[in-house]
Amino acid sequence: MGRRAGSRVRALSIALIAACALAGSRTPRAQPAQTPPAPQAAAQPAAQHPADAHHGKAVSYTCLGCHGIEGYKNAYPMYSVPELRGQNPDYLVIALHGYRDGDRSHITMHSQTESLSEQDMTDVAAYLAGKPLASSGKPAGAVPQSAQLCVSCHGQDGIAVAPIYPSLAGQHEDYLVRALNEYKHGGRKNPVMKGFVANLKDGEIAEIAAYFSRQSPSLGTEPRPYTRLTAE
Repeated sequence: MGRRAGSRVRALSIALIAACALAGSRTPRAQPAQTPPAPQAAAQPAAQHPADAHHGKAVSYTCLGCHGIEGYKNAYPMYSVPELRGQNPDYLVIALHGYRDGDRSHITMHSQTESLSEQDMTDVAAYLAGKPLASSGKPAGAVPQSAQLCVSCHGQDGIAVAPIYPSLAGQHEDYLVRALNEYKHGGRKNPVMKGFVANLKDGEIAEIAAYFSRQSPSLGTEPRPYTRLTAE
């Protein structure tokens, strides 16, 4: 009887040890903290080397056929091509990706960008932007109600608060109207901007464009210094 009891105790002890070991193997290990996904703008492949504005000048001779002529207008529909001098180079790279990848609907810009490498885009952006605008801290006029959300990213004086956002100060008024309507109607696929402009009326879009177009210091046009035939 004593032997049987002792055997049962040993068997029970072994069973308990096995059960504890099994339970321990099922206990989930602590997982490392998950890194939040990077924003879309930062998810683009990076250029391999720092920006080379000199190389950007050589690559961008076709860009200057539109962006290097003061007052040049896009045809069908007609609106002023955007001024790029003083813009944030980081934003220009994002915009070039948008045109190349189809997030922005513009057949000419798509054709211009589809052959550009990441380094080309970085270099072109550096050349066309030049020295980014610096905020004066003195907006021209009171911010209209329709633009209250806009200034949180684009600044009260139209100078963007971060390099990934476009500065709007002094930009062509008709171009800003066109851009806002493209966000509203799907010509530009940006869910954040689409949400902001979805309920804007035509008059409010015109008011926003007018406000930012009169801010300073303002964007400008990089003069076209040469043609392909005269480039050094």
